[in-house]
Amino acid sequence: MAHLIEVAFRGNRKEFFTWTGETAPPLKAGVIVEVDRGEDFGRVHSTGELAEVRCNGCSHGCGTTPPPRAALRFATKADEQLDRELTAENESTRRQSMERVKANNLVMKLTDAEWQWDRRKLTIFFTAERRVDFRGLVRDLAALFRTRIELKQIGVRDEAKRLSGVGRCGREYCSASWLPELLPVNLGVAKDQKLSLNPQQISGACGRLMCCLRYEHEFYVQSRRKFPKEGKILTTSLGEEKVIACDIFNERITLRTAEGDSRVIALADLRSELEGLEQPTDHVHREVQEETPSYTAEYPVDAGTRAMLDTVETEIAPLALAIAVLAPEPAPETEPEREPEPELAEEPEAADAEDPTGDETRRKRRRGRRGGRRLRAAEQRRQTDPDGSLPDGSLPDGSLPDGSLPDGSPTTPDDGDDNEE
Repeated sequence: MAHLIEVAFRGNRKEFFTWTGETAPPLKAGVIVEVDRGEDFGRVHSTGELAEVRCNGCSHGCGTTPPPRAALRFATKADEQLDRELTAENESTRRQSMERVKANNLVMKLTDAEWQWDRRKLTIFFTAERRVDFRGLVRDLAALFRTRIELKQIGVRDEAKRLSGVGRCGREYCSASWLPELLPVNLGVAKDQKLSLNPQQISGACGRLMCCLRYEHEFYVQSRRKFPKEGKILTTSLGEEKVIACDIFNERITLRTAEGDSRVIALADLRSELEGLEQPTDHVHREVQEETPSYTAEYPVDAGTRAMLDTVETEIAPLALAIAVLAPEPAPETEPEREPEPELAEEPEAADAEDPTGDETRRKRRRGRRGGRRLRAAEQRRQTDPDGSLPDGSLPDGSLPDGSLPDGSPTTPDDGDDNEE
């Protein structure tokens, strides 16, 4: 029967394996397991139901599928002795690798070096702010240590997890001791808990926000939904009071009146007080509603609609009236130019000189007078006899058939406005 076991390696690295023995190995027992291109030494971290739970919930777990590798056997005393020698050699290997990094002028920090138990692979962990081209470094290290080299870039939180240490609480780092997965922590988590935003007070040894900020975050989010927001104004039995602070653990609220008097009230008592007053939902427009008359309609008008109507009557309507008063009167539409009446022809020519509008107006008046003369001439032609004479015997131009005017004076050419033009 195969058993699921979790094996811990150096640097707080853990993986899951299958154990084919009749019974699961005891905790902290040394075992030799199958790894990529060889064998490695580790100690049993969890077995049985605990291993199954961690396999489904940990970042390094394989879920419901069985792990692809198996634990081969228990480690002997010689195997444990070899593991202790390799652990002591890891620090000297890291220092030699750091010298090669400086020789290649690479901007990277070597965190740790780990030899595989069978010496077939050397893994070097490093941190860097950006991508690093370490192909030349790998060739130098392979020639120096005569083995397969693997360089793995990790973050600063993974670096703290691998090296371990003691936090400000006096205990080992959570990431290195029991935390199964490093979840992201942002500044919003500290804001929700009303903590100081000073990075020196909420940051861990790795320089990032502490992992423990996430432990109670969900509790704060759920609890704050029961309390009013800080800064909100409530209408209580003492009048309008402002919410100053909320004590989540004791379920108490600090209120302050407009006069500056403060009091602390329980959340349950505050709810009962507000329900007894039956204050409107929108307390901001309460004074406006009391001053303005109520509106009657065939349908009910809620507080929000009534406040909107008050705003229209008190603010928008006077503004629209002022705009209408200040706005200039619209200019009359220009009518198309009509043909002037005959009376325009009788206007004195002195008006042309007195016209302040200029030459354009004078030209229009001349055209009007010519049009009047044409109309009169056409009317006279309609009244002439068949021979072309008028009823008084004169021709349409005012002359008699013999070429003289009715008063006996000879005819002269018309030197009127046309000649002037």
